[in-house]
Amino acid sequence: MKTHRLPSAKARARIGQVRQEVAMGSPKAPQVTAFYDKRTFSLQYVAADPETGRCAIIDPVLDYDEKSGATATDGADAILDFIASQRLTVQWILDTHPHADHLSAAAYLKEKTGAPTAIGEHVIDMQRLWKDIYNLPDFPADGSQWDKLFAEGENFLVGEIEARVLFSPGHTLASITYLIGDAAFVHDTLFMPDGGTARADFPGGSAARLWRSIEEILSLPDETRVFTGHDYQPGGRELRWESTVAEQKAENIHIAKCRTEEEFVRLREARDRTLPMPNLILHALQVNINGGRLPEPESNGRRYLKIPLNALGRFR
Repeated sequence: MKTHRLPSAKARARIGQVRQEVAMGSPKAPQVTAFYDKRTFSLQYVAADPETGRCAIIDPVLDYDEKSGATATDGADAILDFIASQRLTVQWILDTHPHADHLSAAAYLKEKTGAPTAIGEHVIDMQRLWKDIYNLPDFPADGSQWDKLFAEGENFLVGEIEARVLFSPGHTLASITYLIGDAAFVHDTLFMPDGGTARADFPGGSAARLWRSIEEILSLPDETRVFTGHDYQPGGRELRWESTVAEQKAENIHIAKCRTEEEFVRLREARDRTLPMPNLILHALQVNINGGRLPEPESNGRRYLKIPLNALGRFR
């Protein structure tokens, strides 16, 4: 990556630790299967250890039609059908952050599989922020909606494949990258090289922090596989979801234009000023800060979403 800025000392320490582990032996390669949600352009993944048959589900989507208010589990059920067909055992249900463009199916999948749900520990910061936006005085902003809150740099296993959590803020306060063997699941932080990078204008977002997170990801070994969370198929090309660190450094349309953090911040903030808010941001986040749980039914048996007016800036 062309840059005059070095990663922070803390980031260099984490990167050095990852590189040391790689030097001791090449990381195992999980088998990665992608599932595409056309309605939200979202990519969901099953990352499996072929030796043990254990797997992680990453960023699952709950079907939702904002026009009718209808929910469904067709997409999540397709993932479960695949897992059953491959005789896999779900070890983890992982979210990279509380999503603004789709509802999470984590709670539904936990109900079906019994597997623990997990997210990064900074989800608490997002819960506190959005609790105020939604005016939810009784909402517990403590991360208790998940079974596991990963700390920055924490290690865990998918089967016998070593995995690590990288804190990747910028798109949101709570964004993380899951480095599972040789595969980095970065969700919105990096798109395919022709799609650029994540927006950073949501409440709590920061283009400067996004740049530093990208620096850390792109300091991983060049052969590291990078799996994105969305593909908008620019120019009408075929669907893609996998690149490498080397390809991102050489070809990403936002990174190639920027040699410094300051240049990137100018580019990213100018781009963000042209973007409307995601269609589902106010629908989705009240569910996603609650671990993918829908609101409790009211006295008539119906569930209701809450939409704050004039909370996210001017009319566009």
